[in-house]
Formats: sequence, structure tokens, C-alpha cells
Amino acid sequence: MSDSATAAVPPQPFGRRLKRLMSDQPLIPLILLLVALVVALQILRPGIVNPAWIATTIKFAIPLAIFAGCQTMAMLTGGIDLSVGTVATMAAFIVATQGVYHDPAVAIAIALTPALVIGLANGIGIGVFRVHPLIMTLGTGLIGTGFLQVYQRTVIATGTAVPPGLAWLGTGLTWGIPNALLLFIPAAAFILFLLNRTGFGRLLYAVGDNERAAKLSGVQYWQVILVLYVLCSLLAGIAGLLYIGLIKSASLSLAEPLVLPSVAAAVIGGTSIFGGRGGYLGSIVGALILRVLITLLTILQMPEGARQILFGVIVLGVTAAYLRIIEDR
Repeated sequence: MSDSATAAVPPQPFGRRLKRLMSDQPLIPLILLLVALVVALQILRPGIVNPAWIATTIKFAIPLAIFAGCQTMAMLTGGIDLSVGTVATMAAFIVATQGVYHDPAVAIAIALTPALVIGLANGIGIGVFRVHPLIMTLGTGLIGTGFLQVYQRTVIATGTAVPPGLAWLGTGLTWGIPNALLLFIPAAAFILFLLNRTGFGRLLYAVGDNERAAKLSGVQYWQVILVLYVLCSLLAGIAGLLYIGLIKSASLSLAEPLVLPSVAAAVIGGTSIFGGRGGYLGSIVGALILRVLITLLTILQMPEGARQILFGVIVLGVTAAYLRIIEDR
């Protein structure tokens, strides 16, 4: 046997091994980035990272993380859901106004009805009539906003009343732990179980990876899409109910600012906008990263315009770097 055959394989460079580790464990770069941002925050404002700050960050990250779950599931099929902000705003506004007249359970049921309707419309439009998801969800979002403005005029003199249970969930703490986790943990566990342990989750990946092959395998595309967008709308409505409990002030644009950050959180978390690749754990960490980043920019006292520019640059840079790392997976 020749010396070349028996020679030991030279070790790979550290950089290549590090990249391979990050490719195999995609959560590692996200967690490292999150820790780095927290450390930078503590350096810039010593003492800010304390139990109260952590609880507040988690409370505000939870609605964004639920939205990111909606975007993750939609993006796995190669789609997107831009109507989640409108759905959440409608649910929040309706529950606050109907809470004046009805029992909280009835008010919540009424508030989630538009979510179901918009989800059905999205699913039928995208799955049956093959309207592009961006166009369909943008259109239903605009229609929902119009209906909400009409509805506001009918209840403008009634005032609002946030159900105490939602306020307790949104802002309350138990032993220093946000009560909102009582809602978020089951919701997150449901999404993770759905994506990783059910046939429906496998169908989402299959449709996004190769829709034609999925159809040839007998997958009913329209049924998958219909269930997907109804589920996304219902989750967005639940996020809206939680958000009104946190903010305690109803408005016609309450959750709209969370739409694009939710897409960013899913992309930063490793979900491909082209479908077929991604997961919800990364999206949760992505939502936490964005919340810490917002706090960091606030601490730096940047003007709103510069803050938006820097925020966009950081999101694009992080997304490009992360997608480059996981490309070898």
C-alpha cells in the first residue's frame, strides 16, 4: 500500500469547519448574534439587561414571533401573507369595541370571525384561482382595512373596553415571567409540531420545494393552501387579541407596523422566500433579534430616518450572511 494511501487526511481549516458547523446547526449563528446584541446593549447602557428588561422584551417579541410563524408557514410554500397585520388589527379593534356590550368570550368569538373570513378568501384565491399570494393577501388586507374604517364609524360613540383577561395576558407577570407565555408556548408548540411531526407540515415543505412533483404525487394543492391561510389568519387574529392586551389602546393601524418585521424575522431565521426550506425555531430567535435591535437603536438615540436606514441595512446584511452560511446545507 502506498504512502499516499496511508497518509492521514489533513485537517480542514478552522474557517471551513466553523462554516460547516453553522450549516449543520443553523440556530448557532442566530443565537450568537442575539447574545452579541445583548452584550452590546449592556455595554452601551450598563445595567439595562435585567429581569424587567428581559420580561418587557419577551412581551413585545411574542406578537411578532406569532406573526413570524404565519410568515414561516406561508413562505415554506413559496407564498407570503401580507394580510396578517390587518387581521390582527381588526381582531384587536373589534374585541375592544364589542367588549363594551358582550361577555369577553362572545367578544373574542366576534373578533375572530373576520380572521376566518379573510383566511378563507386568501386560501380560495391562492389555492383555487391561483392568484399570487402577495397580490391576494395585499388585496384582502386593503379590503379588511376599508371594512374596519366603516365599522369604526358605527361604534365611534361607544368607546372601548379591553377584556381584563387579555390585559392580564398582555401585560401581566407571574413571578417575573410574562403571562403571555401561557398563550405563546402552546401556540409555538403547535406550529412546531405541525411542521415537524404531521403530514400537513410535510406537504407544506413538498409544495414549496417542487409544486409540480407534489401534484404528481397526489397532493391536493388547493386544500393545503386553503388550510394554510385559514390557519395563518386565525393565528394572526390571536396575536391581535394578545397585542391589544399589551398596548391597551385600539387603533386602525395597531398591528400594521409588525408585518414587514415579521417577514424579516422569518427570513433571518432561515426560511427561504422561494419555499421548501426553513423552520419556526429560527423565526422565534429572529423575532427576539429584531426586538433587541430596536432597543439598541433607541439607546443610540438615532433620528427616526437614520434608525430606519440602519435597521434595514442590518437586516439585509444579517439575512445575506445567514443565507450564505446555510446554502451548503
